[in-house]
Amino acid sequence: MFKKGIARRWLFNSLGVMILLFTACIAALSFVVQSYAYNGIQMTLIGRSDELPTVLSGSMKTVSEFNAAARSYTENFPDKDLMEVMAVSRSGSILSTSSGFAPDQNQSKPDFESALHGENGYGYWIGKLASGEKVMAVSRVARGANGAVLGAVRYIVSMERADRQITYVVLVLIGIGVLILVLVTLSGIYFVRSIITPIRELNATAEKIAKGDFDVRVKKEKDDELGALCDSINDMAAELGTAEKMKNDFISSVSHELRTPLTAIKGWAETLQTGGIGRETYDKGMNVIVREAERLSGMVEELLDFSRMQSGRMRLILKKIDLLAELDEAVYMFTDRARTEHKNLIYDEEDTMLSPILGDVNRLRQVFINVIDNALKYTNPGGTVRVSAYEDDGFIRVIIKDSGCGIPAEHLPNVKKKFYKANQNVRGNGIGLAVANEIMELHSGSLDVDSEEGMGTTVIITIPTMKKLEMNPELSNTTQIPTATAQVQVVERKQD
Repeated sequence: MFKKGIARRWLFNSLGVMILLFTACIAALSFVVQSYAYNGIQMTLIGRSDELPTVLSGSMKTVSEFNAAARSYTENFPDKDLMEVMAVSRSGSILSTSSGFAPDQNQSKPDFESALHGENGYGYWIGKLASGEKVMAVSRVARGANGAVLGAVRYIVSMERADRQITYVVLVLIGIGVLILVLVTLSGIYFVRSIITPIRELNATAEKIAKGDFDVRVKKEKDDELGALCDSINDMAAELGTAEKMKNDFISSVSHELRTPLTAIKGWAETLQTGGIGRETYDKGMNVIVREAERLSGMVEELLDFSRMQSGRMRLILKKIDLLAELDEAVYMFTDRARTEHKNLIYDEEDTMLSPILGDVNRLRQVFINVIDNALKYTNPGGTVRVSAYEDDGFIRVIIKDSGCGIPAEHLPNVKKKFYKANQNVRGNGIGLAVANEIMELHSGSLDVDSEEGMGTTVIITIPTMKKLEMNPELSNTTQIPTATAQVQVVERKQD
């Protein structure tokens, strides 16, 4: 009925506990019902025995007087159909019974013996007669005016009818308990199956996702915790599918990016190897080889940075620096390129000095180079790339704005993700901006991109000043709070 797993564990654990509790409850209720019934019968018998002082005159002095009164009492007893009454002599022999049959003088009478020796003159006993019938008996001793025992009256009730009624009540309780147990079991099975079936579907879907099928989806049937899990797995599959596509695009892009300079290097190397070429051609070939080798080196370094970022091993060597000096140098590097590509690179230099920051010179320069390179890359000839910087409320903001093609709104939230390229027709591997964003976060700053398709893109690089960090250490995203007292500090990203 059940496979190994949640259902079987529930069956053997929960159902087992319920059966034990059910058995204990039935046993306790059976004991209570029996005790209640037996106590009721006992109290009835004791109540009838309490009428003896009235029926049998307390002025009796002799045994013969008692015997006569007791015989009359038993013979005229009104409730003969409910119980049997016996007149017992003080020696224990039965004088008369309400049934009218000859009494069995050999039957045991523990209640009579108990009444003789008891202080209150009562005796109580439950047992079986010689015939095998289960009875309850109550005896009460009659005493004369001088306190001497004259005899006793014994009341006997058959317990078979009471036991049958008790058994019937217990069976009804058992039946009700079994019915409840069955209903609980069926309800539990339905509930467990309502959980197991979606879980099996989730497991099957997860296995397909693990095998690389990112198009599979889980059917959501209810808006509960399992429904939320279905949404999470579907979202995960979609994200994995997107990541897989971006990874494949990245591999294709990197392969293309590597093949282009390698082809140029190989071609010019073979040309130079043949000999017999002029100096001008030789210099041109060497320049191509050097330029493409530098390009390859930059790509490899970018990949290494990305690897360090992914493994959390990217570190900064911080020292007190002038951010404007690094920005000036980065802009200067692209001046010739912008002129060659017939693009306008305008740098709005700040008239006043900006506050010093704690930063890694090489990493910040890498960020500026990456952003300016992208701005020129996506700007058409005749377009403009404008760079400016200013200080505001303890933060320095560098703004790099271009008049290029812009980024479509659907791509804008993903431009800082790894492997992501909004425009597949432009060279690049899609990880430069992700690395730049990580570097800025390590500097406790940020890199924000604002763009409108056809109108250009604006990148805002924000970094706190040294004084701002010292006054607000909670702003730091690194495992060590940078301070101005150290000449050089090595910091790494906080682990979440």
